[in-house]
Amino acid sequence: MEIDVSKIIIRKRVRKNLGDLASLMDSLRRHGLLNPVVISSRNELIAGHRRLEAAKRLGWPTIQVQVITNDNEADLVEMEIEENTQRKNLTTDELAEAYIRLDRIKNPSFFRKIWKALVKFFKRLFGRA
Repeated sequence: MEIDVSKIIIRKRVRKNLGDLASLMDSLRRHGLLNPVVISSRNELIAGHRRLEAAKRLGWPTIQVQVITNDNEADLVEMEIEENTQRKNLTTDELAEAYIRLDRIKNPSFFRKIWKALVKFFKRLFGRA
């Protein structure tokens, strides 16, 4: 569901410092919003303050949201805490492997290009597009 960004109410938040939003804004610009902002049935922000602020700075009029119907204040604060603590960053090795994989996809070797061309040719030849 999408909602007008100006209709989302920001009450007292656990996170006080949103940090530098430049890289998040760049990600939103390139890939769009990958995870929706979470709001209560009263349009109060539960999770996604950084995403919301980045979208506002990009001039987005609306944003994708997930609405939580639970209006218990303690549960809402707990959800905000969980959103910001129950995550695990990639390890250095995982990140390095991911960038190597991305580089191989973006810059395939000569033989990989030939292989892909052959696969594409035979798919067309045998009617598997």
